Amino acid sequence: MTASPAGQLHMQVMWNRLISVVEEQAQALLRTAFGSVVREAGDLSAGVYDLRGRMLAQAVTGTPGHVNTMAVAVGHFLERFPIDTMREGDVYVTNDPWMGTGHLFDFVVVTPAFRAGRLVSLFASTCHLVDVGGLGFSADARSVYEEGIRVPHMKLYDRGTLNDVLMRVIETNVRQPIEAKGDMMALVSCNNAGCTRFVAMMDEFGIDSIDPLAEHILENSRRAMEEAVRKVPQGEYRASMTLDGYEDEVRLELRMTVKDGAITLDYEGSSAASQFGINSPKCYSDAYSVFGLKCVVAPEVPNNAGSLSVIRVEAPEGSIVNPLDPSPVTARHVVGQMLPDIVFGCLHQAMSGGVQAESSGSIWVLAMSGPAERDSAEAFTVMSVSVGGVGARPTKDGLDSTAFPSGVGAIPVEVTESVAPVVFWRREFQPDSGGAGRFRGGLGQIVEIESRCNLPFQISAATFDRLRNPARGREKGEPGAAGQLKLAHGQDLVGKGVHEVPPGERLVIELPGGGGFGDPRARSPDAVAADVRNGIVSREAARKAYGVAVNEDGALDEVETAKLRGG
Repeated sequence: MTASPAGQLHMQVMWNRLISVVEEQAQALLRTAFGSVVREAGDLSAGVYDLRGRMLAQAVTGTPGHVNTMAVAVGHFLERFPIDTMREGDVYVTNDPWMGTGHLFDFVVVTPAFRAGRLVSLFASTCHLVDVGGLGFSADARSVYEEGIRVPHMKLYDRGTLNDVLMRVIETNVRQPIEAKGDMMALVSCNNAGCTRFVAMMDEFGIDSIDPLAEHILENSRRAMEEAVRKVPQGEYRASMTLDGYEDEVRLELRMTVKDGAITLDYEGSSAASQFGINSPKCYSDAYSVFGLKCVVAPEVPNNAGSLSVIRVEAPEGSIVNPLDPSPVTARHVVGQMLPDIVFGCLHQAMSGGVQAESSGSIWVLAMSGPAERDSAEAFTVMSVSVGGVGARPTKDGLDSTAFPSGVGAIPVEVTESVAPVVFWRREFQPDSGGAGRFRGGLGQIVEIESRCNLPFQISAATFDRLRNPARGREKGEPGAAGQLKLAHGQDLVGKGVHEVPPGERLVIELPGGGGFGDPRARSPDAVAADVRNGIVSREAARKAYGVAVNEDGALDEVETAKLRGG
């Protein structure tokens, strides 16, 4: 049937329906999750797999760090729970960093889907729990054992019966037991939604097995990815990047080899694993490396086991991009979310016209905790997300305050203020933070926070980077502004570690900006003047970086600009 045009069309319709099924699965998780980082920021993933554990479709909603790690995570479940042992009502769970999504905060839940008593597919989902015990969301641990509770691959439900012992263990070991259980049940519910919709799809199309559709999806995706890779000039390309790190600066080295319709990314030469929790497990490093590559080489090719098979990622064991158990890994995003930029560094050499400049990269996760109001007996633990600027593109400015590459949303301040005794005094664009260039880098933002009660609060997860190594520009574009962390009265704080904000004091966070692309003197004077009028670029920066004079009223001074530019 699939060889004829009508058969191909039929398969494509079912493929599109499958994508809608997993998107509904993800939306069910968004609607039922307890944690704000899930329901507001979309820190989750959902997908469907065949009985060999191969990812067939993923929801559009979700992050690369979750989606691409889950591409292999389901296979680990099948090694421990073979298909012929699965029964209706079974649900499986783990948060193992090396066989899940990279740190303990993400629980992966897998549910077998049955139709008329026969197993037909697997649905998996993951999301970030607000707390898993241990030190909390902090990079200060020296091993994974300090970072929280670790659940091996096991049954969460056995033929429809909840594993009460496991749930009690989890609830006893976390600071927010209600939220933790709520998010676990939300994962179960979203998988159930996926299973229900998938079985209905099989009934509608009159199919008894997903296998023919699976082969169609994977073969077409693999072939499309190979065709896209063949358009990249064959050869070897190298790039490097320096990050702030924790105890020492981190050096990332990458060699990209393009040959015979396949790409190998090799991180040989990168820094050894850190003593602290900024290490990126191989599964997480793979996820963001592949994402960066696909963004440029094949953005329209669906993300599944077929398209991913064309890309190979290698990293030395014991390196910061392939730490061994039991290395600490809570803040794995600090390194992992920088990897697309180093991949872009290689692709810029290979692609005609180049690729975007470096971005602020890893999100700034602000985990706040402390005593609640005086008349309350409960402490609080909340998480907020702040994002910097994206690098300028070869033909466009960078995006302002956008989470690239993670794609997570910023949690509204009203949501955080409603559950914690803090107030956000400012959340606004940071002028002059985007790197100057023919196309300007995206702006970072300023965030200012204070306690609402006469008690201090703690920043338990200062895991911020690019305070010393800002995003670099390309093709004469200038770097974006570095980030900064300080108290309003002037005390500078380091980017990693635990900080206490005294009562009456305000925490000020300045997010880094994206790098610029191209010579700043080639930027249109009218565009620079517009940036000045919009408060994006100061008059001083316009003059110094762009050679553009702007009057106090925001009008372009063409005569002075001509002098500055040597005209």
